[in-house]
Amino acid sequence: MKFLVISGLSGAGKSRTAAVLEDLGFYCVDNMPVVLMPKFAQLGIETRGRYDRVALVTDIRGREGFDELFAALDKMRDMGCDYEILFIEASEETIIRRYKETRRRHPLDVGGISMETAIRREKRVLASLRERADYIIDTSNYTLAQLQDHLYKLFSGKNQERSINVSVMSFGFKYGLPKEADLVFDVRFLRNPYYIPELKEKTGLDSDVREYIFQSPQTAEFMGLLKSMISFLLPQYVEEGKQYLCIAIGCTGGHHRSVALAQELAEFVKESGYSSEVLHRDMEK
Repeated sequence: MKFLVISGLSGAGKSRTAAVLEDLGFYCVDNMPVVLMPKFAQLGIETRGRYDRVALVTDIRGREGFDELFAALDKMRDMGCDYEILFIEASEETIIRRYKETRRRHPLDVGGISMETAIRREKRVLASLRERADYIIDTSNYTLAQLQDHLYKLFSGKNQERSINVSVMSFGFKYGLPKEADLVFDVRFLRNPYYIPELKEKTGLDSDVREYIFQSPQTAEFMGLLKSMISFLLPQYVEEGKQYLCIAIGCTGGHHRSVALAQELAEFVKESGYSSEVLHRDMEK
């Protein structure tokens, strides 16, 4: 069982680091009391691999001193649990800017002291932990995507390429916009199978409905443009660090046109090498 202890300066990016490590398969626990760490390690051993990669976030919010932390870590190592320490830091200017943007107070900003004084006090408190760190990451000039790249190289075990999970959803405008959608496309301009008696009670999953929809030159042109746009956007989103994307395609009732086009787009996304799933929100309504 391997533990990664995440610590560092407040506002430097420990929470974002933990979120990335969760995507890499770590079981992450934020601000676990030091006294519970050996007990958690024992639980992990007893589950026989269920928690084989664990990341624990500990910082100045804890009331225990770092001597207690080191004692707990040494006890865990005696139990057969190896650990490493990842220390996250950033420049004073960066931390001050981040706190101003979030309008939060620094944990040591008490008694009317300045933000600079609070940060320097925290640095002194954490100095012994930083000295024992196996990895130190300065996030001052990192975008989220760059932080992800760095963490993937350190902890994925291989040069893992980042990707994106794409969900393609069909829906009916009469039932409202899907709140989870990142991109929404309206296909109500396409000819509607609803007005063809033999197609009215069918859906976009039926071959004759799909054939009717895709026989239209407007459908072919629209799908060509849409696929070109998605081909351009997906690598840009990956580069930016986005991991999940929901593309919603809507028609009037969510039974015919949106269903057929969502199926077509989901297949295209999958053939392009991305993870893809399709959901028809209103097809059964």
